[in-house]
Amino acid sequence: MTQYFGTDGIRGEVGLSPITADFFLKMGWAVGSVLAEKGKSSVVIGKDTRVSGYLFESSLEAGFLSAGVDVGLLGPMPTPAVAHLTKAYNASAGVVITASHNHFEDNGVKFFSSKGFKLSDEDQHKIEKKFSEPMISVGSGYIGKARRREQSVGRYIEFCKSSIDDSVDLSGLNIVIDCANGATYHIVESVFSELGADITIINNEPDGFNINLDCGATDTKKLRQVVIEIGADLGIAFDGDGDRLMMIDSNGELVDGDEILFIIAKAWKQQNKLINDTVVGTKMSNLGMRQALSSLNIKFIEADVGDRYVLDLMLVNEAVLGGEGSGHIICLEKNTSGDGIISALQVLEVISNNGKSLAELKSEMQKFPQTLINVRTKGKINTTSHKELMKAQKELESELGEDGRVLIRESGTEPLVRVMVEGKDPSLVKLGAEKLAKIIS
Repeated sequence: MTQYFGTDGIRGEVGLSPITADFFLKMGWAVGSVLAEKGKSSVVIGKDTRVSGYLFESSLEAGFLSAGVDVGLLGPMPTPAVAHLTKAYNASAGVVITASHNHFEDNGVKFFSSKGFKLSDEDQHKIEKKFSEPMISVGSGYIGKARRREQSVGRYIEFCKSSIDDSVDLSGLNIVIDCANGATYHIVESVFSELGADITIINNEPDGFNINLDCGATDTKKLRQVVIEIGADLGIAFDGDGDRLMMIDSNGELVDGDEILFIIAKAWKQQNKLINDTVVGTKMSNLGMRQALSSLNIKFIEADVGDRYVLDLMLVNEAVLGGEGSGHIICLEKNTSGDGIISALQVLEVISNNGKSLAELKSEMQKFPQTLINVRTKGKINTTSHKELMKAQKELESELGEDGRVLIRESGTEPLVRVMVEGKDPSLVKLGAEKLAKIIS
């Protein structure tokens, strides 16, 4: 277990340890020092649109330069774009300053290896070991150089467009896109309109403070409203750093990550693109999706929650598709990280090819009723040693039977305990989840 890294990088409230300028300075130096051990190195740094990104970009940049590492500054850029551009620019590592779907008060950092993958546990341990050493800058003749990578937005736009077949024409599709006032705000118009779609964009005016505020993949109410009001074919919602995707069908119904994963998996299976007929999900993946995949003779593999764990099992099992209900979808032959824009394009390609609406595609998989409650805590809670909680969980599992399950887990990025219950009886599911959450709180 590392001291700072969670399931998806480092994240927390700005101004509170470790989300401070001095920490980011030391982090840049520590990562840079590890890279420099292998010879002359370079990194690219992207960020989302929260106001504190200016502060932490400068801090990281100074840390890398002091370790003798060259820096390419990408500016506001989705997390998956940084993963791609790390490889495209032949950088030794990629960094994105983001707190993902959190509000502006939080920030954090995610790292990518030279191959565009999240850092391994071994790499994270090496970096944290450097923190125990004094920060000593290289000599003035070896300090790194920094430059703005002005062409990065255009390169990523073309990369996204190339992720679907050249024959796909989105003309006739009326789409509403919610950018969450985040890092996709200056990218989506070019991607989707140049592919022929008629688009309406909302929440694409970031001011540093409105990222993920009542919008985006974590709050689709406004998107649903606009889709219904203008009679759009569908809606697309990204989160603040563009690695999550949620969709809305023409009826205003949510199409979540599990349903998106199923839609892509079924199409790829029919096209013989689903290598090893395998999909990787997580412990949170809905039972309905698992059963629907099984009916298509698609193997489902369960990973721990977190897209890096999904990716790890994808690599081990040579799978090309994996994801989470939260909307992290990894199309491994397209990009090395969960990519909201590319995942949305895969669904639109299915719609274009077979003429079915998103609502029709959604209906081909029946989700089990599921209740998820996030219980905020003041610190770490050992849920497995809580006798009252364990007793209540066992009783609920007995009531749910084989067509239901209970999952209680601590968040890897926030002081939360997540309680998830699913089964065929929605009232039992809801009441059971509320009872467990009450015991924890």
